[in-house]
Amino acid sequence: MADLQTIRDTLSAHYDLAPSPQLAEDMADIYAKMDRVVTPPDWVMYAPYVKAINDLKAKRNAVILGHNYMTPEIFHGVSDFVGDSLQIAMKAQDVDADVIVQAGVHFMAETTKILCPEKTVLMPDMEAGCSLAESITADGIDEMRAKYPGAPVVTYVNTTADVKAASDICCTSSNAVQIVDAMESDTVIMTPDQYLAQNVANQSKKNVVYWPGSCIVHEQYTAQDLRDFREWNPGTRLIAHPECPPDVVAEADFSGSTSGIIKYVTDEKPEKAMLITECSMASNIADELPEVDFVGPCNMCPYMKKISLEKILYVLHTMEGQVEVDPAVADKARASVQKMIDLSKQLGL
Repeated sequence: MADLQTIRDTLSAHYDLAPSPQLAEDMADIYAKMDRVVTPPDWVMYAPYVKAINDLKAKRNAVILGHNYMTPEIFHGVSDFVGDSLQIAMKAQDVDADVIVQAGVHFMAETTKILCPEKTVLMPDMEAGCSLAESITADGIDEMRAKYPGAPVVTYVNTTADVKAASDICCTSSNAVQIVDAMESDTVIMTPDQYLAQNVANQSKKNVVYWPGSCIVHEQYTAQDLRDFREWNPGTRLIAHPECPPDVVAEADFSGSTSGIIKYVTDEKPEKAMLITECSMASNIADELPEVDFVGPCNMCPYMKKISLEKILYVLHTMEGQVEVDPAVADKARASVQKMIDLSKQLGL
């Protein structure tokens, strides 16, 4: 991937990206989706990039998949489909597009390529990794199988293609309990998120054993943080992601996947809400829920924040950053993901 100066020099030679009050006004309909969290001066700077990207998408027959943790100008400004990692990858299967830009982290781009092998998948920054996905390798799966012979391996979709390929079935944070419960063995191996596994174990009769990985965003929260916040802000609804430690989840009013959190806030519409997850998520749903006051804290994912409008425009312009997955690995990984999809449908999820 080119360095930032090369990216800027290349783009400036082909596009007028100077801040434009007129363009910002012309694109007021897009800005209306984020005006609670993006200031007017910032929108004046973002608008030329948003227009250039959306124009180039049409030329390339491209779509952009925007994860819930993207910043608002990406999430609302240029993304064609938004959601959690599996939701957006599955959406990509159904679109008539030649090119897919993954506005997220690298394992998500791999998953998209696995599910859409015939399409060109672009990653705006190859260094946008994931502490959780990088905490385990296929050798780690072999290690767990040796330790617990015969136990099926249920792997979180937040993993590399190699790890998915070495597993029996995948899961998401929203279906993990049901997938684990559906396994025939009394002992089930979960990888790589120790906290998701522990939270699943608290809801399952299975003996859940796990790999000691974690997300650098969610592991930072503590139960004392939540207790302190309740004392400072009584009446605030505390809503935690299951990648948080179990004592944090126990302290929260609700725990669920990213899609589950959005549904809960949308249905409940609390006066105040604190999302115990990556903080861009609250920004991205704030304009849809003006009656909800989203309050701190804010732990940001440094990997997600590597993705920017200028990097998205650059890869669409140059077609650099193409993600490839070895076909043999992709076939096995696809089977693990497809088993999850088929079982989820069977269970009515």
